[in-house]
Amino acid sequence: MRRSPEPFATDGNVSRPTVALVIDRTDWHAPQIANALAARRLAMIPMRLHLCAFSTQSPTGLWLDGFGECLPDAVLVRSLSGGTFEAVTLRLGILHALRERGVAVWNDARAIERCVDKSTTSFLLSRAGIATPPTWATQSYEQARAIVQREIAHGPLVLKPLFGSQGRGLRLISRPDELPPAETVPGGVWYLQRFVGVEGEVFHDFRLFVVRGRVIAAMQRRSTHWITNVKRGGRPVAAVVSDAMKSLAVDAAAAVGADFAGVDILHAVDQRPTVLEVNSMPAWSGLQKVTSANIAGVLADALITALAARTARGAMA
Repeated sequence: MRRSPEPFATDGNVSRPTVALVIDRTDWHAPQIANALAARRLAMIPMRLHLCAFSTQSPTGLWLDGFGECLPDAVLVRSLSGGTFEAVTLRLGILHALRERGVAVWNDARAIERCVDKSTTSFLLSRAGIATPPTWATQSYEQARAIVQREIAHGPLVLKPLFGSQGRGLRLISRPDELPPAETVPGGVWYLQRFVGVEGEVFHDFRLFVVRGRVIAAMQRRSTHWITNVKRGGRPVAAVVSDAMKSLAVDAAAAVGADFAGVDILHAVDQRPTVLEVNSMPAWSGLQKVTSANIAGVLADALITALAARTARGAMA
């Protein structure tokens, strides 16, 4: 089997702890993370999950892209490529297996599953008592239409792809007849969330980046359109966020079990902050432009601290 390319950064010292960076393509973030790890005496090797496999005859039970039958010291999941249900299940299974083998996986498969499925995110946020818009998810068109007919009196709803990201595929539903039929809805699932409007001509929300229970950076995203994602034309602006927003973001990341996360927050009509989504594989190129924090460096430091704590616990066992 083929192996991945050599680490992005190396000085010939193969004894350095090694972090596997899970990516489906080499983007802006990969060298940022590699440089941050190298500056802290760690090495980084890119790992493509679609090139990994289970192998019960190997010492680890796995064959990993870039590592063969060996295991990395830690895994940092930057992006996870799509595929068939079986393929994605296998890739997540690899992450589950790495965690079972004692490898530190950020974020682990359980957190990723909770965030990729927006309905589970909404359920966990609501269950934890975290402010989030009223949400419904159903596989029945009749149920979805009944929800719209009942709830539209309280304002529009947003229809989102259950597994969507970066603001793609969002639709504002103001009337029952705007609800699309099953053949045009991804996966045949209607995920409906109360639209939380903002006053003024410029729409805006906030992205808070949480690492190990601490907000390390934040930005406001502004747009003339109600979809504010940077990939959809939203403009990142430096923001000073309140303690209430920070606490909400930290609680949201904890609710889904994420070691790091991008938490999207906006203010409801009553000015109370509310969580829209939690992203377990957040990009931060836009955020990095408007913050002085070295986001890749903070991630690397936090991962090193977690590895040291694991080593200390192992020595005490």
